[in-house]
Amino acid sequence: MPEGHTIHRLAQDYARFIGEATLTSPQGKFSDAAALLTGTALRITEAHGKHLFLGFGNDTWIHIHLGLFGRVTFGDAPAPPPTDTVRLRVANPTAYVDLRGPTTCALITDDEKQAIHTRLGPDPLRADADPDTAYHRISRSRTTIAALLMDQKIIAGVGNVYRAEVLFRHGIDPYRPGRDVTPAEWRAIWSDLVTLMREGVRTNRIDTVRPEHTPEAMGRPPRVDDHGGEVYVYRRTDQPCHLCGDEVRTAGLAARNLFWCATCQKN
Repeated sequence: MPEGHTIHRLAQDYARFIGEATLTSPQGKFSDAAALLTGTALRITEAHGKHLFLGFGNDTWIHIHLGLFGRVTFGDAPAPPPTDTVRLRVANPTAYVDLRGPTTCALITDDEKQAIHTRLGPDPLRADADPDTAYHRISRSRTTIAALLMDQKIIAGVGNVYRAEVLFRHGIDPYRPGRDVTPAEWRAIWSDLVTLMREGVRTNRIDTVRPEHTPEAMGRPPRVDDHGGEVYVYRRTDQPCHLCGDEVRTAGLAARNLFWCATCQKN
C-alpha cells in the first residue's frame, strides 16, 4: 500500500488538471458520478494520509484510496484507448491520468470529506497537523510504538517503511510501549517524519539513510529492491546493519512485517 508521501505527490500531479478536464469511467463503476461532473472544473487537489481528494464545485469531491492494488498512470495526450480496467480517466488537451483498482473511488460531499479528516490522525505533510494530538494518545497507550505509528487514527500517512526507518534512526526499540516514549523523543520522531516524507514527495521515492551511510560514503553496493531507495532496515532481513554489522531482524507486528536492528535499537 502506498505511503503518505505518494498520495501527496499524486495530489500535486493531479493538480495539472485543474481547470479544463474531462472525466470518464471506462470500467463503468464510476460512470454515473463522472457524468454528474461533466462541465464542472477540477478546482483543488488535497491529501490526508493515504486519502486523496479531488475537489469540484462547492460541495463535491472525488475521494480516492488506492488500497493494496490501486494504481495511477499519467501520460501525455493523445491518450490511448482506455482498457476496461480503468476506473477513472481524467484528461485535458495535453495529458491524461488513469486510475485502476482502487479500494475507494467515490463521490462525496464536504460533510463526508470532513468526517474522513476527523477520523484520521495528524499528517506530517499537512500544514494543519498537530503532533501533540498524536502524542496525547501515544503517551497513554501500552501498545508498542511500532504498532501506534501504523495506526492511521493516530498518525496519518506513515506506513511500514517509514515506521521501521524512523524508529531505527532514533535507536528506539519497536516493542517499547507508547507511554514510555518521552516528549523529546516524540518531537524528534515527528520532525524526522516531516523531513523524510517531504523529501519523499520531492523525489517520489523513500530514502532514509544519512549522508554518511550512503553507498558512496560507505563504499558498499547500492540497494537492489523493487521498493527502491536507500534504507537502514526495511526488507533487509538477515543482512548486516549498516551501523553495527549485526543481522537485521524481522517479525510480524500490526499485521505487517517489522524490521529492526536489536543492537542499534535498544532504547
